[in-house]
Amino acid sequence: MDAAEGRPGGLPVVARAWSAAVALVAGGTFLVRLVLVVARDADEPLPTRLLRFVSYFTVQSNLLVAVALGGLALGWSMRSRLAEVVRLDALLGIAVTGLVFQTVLADDEVLTGIDVWTDAGFHAVSPAGAVLGWLLLGPRRRWWPGALALAMVWAFGWLGWTMLHGALTGWYPYPFLDVGELGYARALLHCGYVVALGLVVGALLLLGDRHLPAYGHRTAPAEADDPALRA
Repeated sequence: MDAAEGRPGGLPVVARAWSAAVALVAGGTFLVRLVLVVARDADEPLPTRLLRFVSYFTVQSNLLVAVALGGLALGWSMRSRLAEVVRLDALLGIAVTGLVFQTVLADDEVLTGIDVWTDAGFHAVSPAGAVLGWLLLGPRRRWWPGALALAMVWAFGWLGWTMLHGALTGWYPYPFLDVGELGYARALLHCGYVVALGLVVGALLLLGDRHLPAYGHRTAPAEADDPALRA
């Protein structure tokens, strides 16, 4: 235990508090949206509405943020490769969510009431909070080059599921992937753009992990030299 940082695990209290706040925003927004999906009248049966809800990249990204940053706040082990891949997925996914929404989807949104607040939680507060928290507070020196390849498995899996589900049902979560409207050539081209954006964001995250400092955070020599975290 590092007395200067207050608790085991190497993260200062301010980093844990920030992580907890962002995790609560992401997780709380998810729960409110889930209740709305269940409670609102709709033409589709409930199982269909639930499946569509969890098929959104935005929803999955926010769930990953809730899990990853909630884990940091609770002091879960940061020496686990799985935990670090999940954290990289969370940051990569939520950064892409914020960028794509602000540049492509924001003008299509016409919202009222509680939807305004949940939209802000999903697309503004959670992305900004997660990325700024990582930039300012870390933790650092936790990702290895192969971590990005593992993190991209989720992104490719989401794209594969989106195309398969859309081919079977005709429903796509985002208009820029809608094969029915765009055709396969343009939709797949847009898939390529999403993958390229994910790779760029992931590469920047790895570079930042290696070179940026983190406020109040010190990596113990034994951890910095651990080949399991660098390989």
